[in-house]
Amino acid sequence: QCLKARRKAIPRWFKMRFSRLAVGFGLFSLTLWLQGCGGGGDDGDGDGNAKVTTTEHDHDHDGDDETTMAPTTMAPTTTTTTTTHEHMCAPPLMEPPIPGVMPGLEKPKIILGQDVDWPGYAFMGSPPESDFETEGIGKDIAKGLESVCDIEVHVTEVRWSDCWGNAVIGDGLAAGELHGCMTYTHTYGARNRFCEFSKPILKDNKPGGILVQLDEFGDPKVTGDSDLSGKKVVDVVGWAPTADTLALAENKCTKQRFQGYTIVQPTVNTGNANNDALKTLLDGDADAMWVYADQVKQYQCGPGVTANWDCDMWAGFGTNFSYIQTGLFGHAQAGTTLALSKKGSGLKEILDPCIERFLETKDYYDICVKHGFVNSCFPNEFFPSSGSSETLTWELPTDELTTKCEDGYCPCPAETSD
Repeated sequence: QCLKARRKAIPRWFKMRFSRLAVGFGLFSLTLWLQGCGGGGDDGDGDGNAKVTTTEHDHDHDGDDETTMAPTTMAPTTTTTTTTHEHMCAPPLMEPPIPGVMPGLEKPKIILGQDVDWPGYAFMGSPPESDFETEGIGKDIAKGLESVCDIEVHVTEVRWSDCWGNAVIGDGLAAGELHGCMTYTHTYGARNRFCEFSKPILKDNKPGGILVQLDEFGDPKVTGDSDLSGKKVVDVVGWAPTADTLALAENKCTKQRFQGYTIVQPTVNTGNANNDALKTLLDGDADAMWVYADQVKQYQCGPGVTANWDCDMWAGFGTNFSYIQTGLFGHAQAGTTLALSKKGSGLKEILDPCIERFLETKDYYDICVKHGFVNSCFPNEFFPSSGSSETLTWELPTDELTTKCEDGYCPCPAETSD
């Protein structure tokens, strides 16, 4: 009743004037929006050049060809032509939103994450080369995309568990705390049910391997001809090769697949997944460890290495533990990728064209040289044409090894065990 009385007390001339002002303001706002979308002329910037895709279609069969505007902030930039037929304002292809992060206003702003415990790939730099910044081939290539595409890339430190966990997407990636995580292998199996991958930046030359303990005589406690039946195999949680892909691997000594084993989780937590798995193996809580065939080599400490793993434990390679299987391919669809992201995020649509362009540059070659990945990188015109590269020990199938267990790589047994 009180409100009705107050409304009646407002003069009619004031109501009419206020209504006209509201309508006028609304029309003014609409005009500004149309001007920005091209409604104020042939284009949105007043220069008479409309930026649209070259393909024209008469969808409503009225005789007038209609065109769809090309986003001016797409990555990479597309070729455009001039036309006066504009009927809609298309949104730009921008990055998915991240809470607490200012989005890109004129170009995509991409946030990528990495941990710092994988030498060459993702690590923490040390002076004088780096002031303890995130470093690695992933970061260098990610930042390099800015030279070939109109995008902005930021790299932040995260834990690998924020990206991918025990056969499930990591909480950080699932919650949208970052757009993607770098240097993940595009494996078969569980990862594809939760995530999508960008194009690879390295070849598919990251074979799996199987580590076991050595006894007091330097012989493996599980031999290379074992199909692992009845054995406990510890997984490096969150890392490729993922636990489910062991079933896809072929024993290189018997040419049969592994079967009848039980995947177990690490029994310790040191903050480093590879460390956890190896300690579980050496403590006798697992019979074997499913891991990259070059992981032990990557974890040998030395000058310039900032390690968050147990250097002394990993130095027992060839004395306390060795590989009984190497060169186990087949667990991956593609090699190391630039970005793992949530399925449907659209990140790969932004990054893939830029990756294709960057892989053809001299900067890509220089980055491969810098991190020692020339043999793993995709060659372009700037790579030396020296023919085929030497196959590394861990890339060889076990039945082609000429090494011994004391070298860290056991050959196939001379005779097949019962």
